[in-house]
Amino acid sequence: MDFSNFIKNISLIKKAKLGGLDALLKMAPVARLNFDLDKIADRHPKSAAVMVLFYPDKDNKTHFILTERAQYKGVHSAQISFPGGKLDVKDSNLMATAFRETHEEIGVKNISLIRELTTTYIPPSNFLVTPFLGYLKSEENFTPNHEVNQIIKVELAQLLDDRNLIIKNMSTSYMKNIDVPCFKLNNYIVWGATAMVLSEIKDLLNGL
Repeated sequence: MDFSNFIKNISLIKKAKLGGLDALLKMAPVARLNFDLDKIADRHPKSAAVMVLFYPDKDNKTHFILTERAQYKGVHSAQISFPGGKLDVKDSNLMATAFRETHEEIGVKNISLIRELTTTYIPPSNFLVTPFLGYLKSEENFTPNHEVNQIIKVELAQLLDDRNLIIKNMSTSYMKNIDVPCFKLNNYIVWGATAMVLSEIKDLLNGL
């Protein structure tokens, strides 16, 4: 998708009905389906926010940013994710969290907000994550901090191409030998909460 067309569609993106839980669960691991709203509430999850950031490349093709997290002692070590993190006491709200974390992790500030997406629950870390859609008017010098191993620039056309939907057998901290729906983007396997958020975005853009 040309970025000029993406910009023209922003007013529609803002008004469009979100796919919500139905869209998210298309890309959810089977183990994630065990967590209904009541069970999630009983676990008293922590709040977090991420930014799904779109921008044009030099050829005016629409791209978005993923990050490969650095290695650390935690359940999301080295995973593919969006820029973001947990709500801090200094954040006025979750939107502020998304903007702050994006600036800290990839070094950009001049983000125009489009809208909030459906909140997503992550069982292993017990986070309730609110995604936000934003965009840059031009590609910037993305600079990763110590939390980010590398920045991954993905053309939006890859997400919208059904040929990049795959099933991969996985074993993780909370599931063993399970077939998991994934996106294959830039040869990276994207699954879990990140894939669930991308699923809602894909449905949203395909519905315009």
